[in-house]
Amino acid sequence: MLKNVLVALDGSEIVERVIQSLNDLVLASDAKVILCHVFPTPVSERELPADRPQTESSKFPDFHIEKQLLSYKEKLSFNSELELATGEPAVEIIRIANIYKADLIIIGSRGLVGMKRIVLGSVSTQVVEEANCSVLVVKPTS
Repeated sequence: MLKNVLVALDGSEIVERVIQSLNDLVLASDAKVILCHVFPTPVSERELPADRPQTESSKFPDFHIEKQLLSYKEKLSFNSELELATGEPAVEIIRIANIYKADLIIIGSRGLVGMKRIVLGSVSTQVVEEANCSVLVVKPTS
């Protein structure tokens, strides 16, 4: 049985399907669900020196993401936690999964194809390839 499940949510329209997939799973009674969201590092901050304090530190205009995660957390019947991180999404998702020793990562796919996938990259593909646990990729409905 699954004991630790990391659910990576990005605020897109597929979030509801990802949460439904979580609810469809059979989890151990003492299972822990970690709902996470990764804020990508703004390009302007990637070029700032890391050894000096930044007066214009990243300000998350997306506080609604945290509220959304809290509303999902309240609806879950499992022990759950929230994790908010900033950085490269796939790298941070894998890092958080390793910290919690996740048995499974559930992540949505934006369904990108062709040049969009090449240019924008696929977080779910990178997570599948590099994660130390199983990954359930929830695809958008067509």
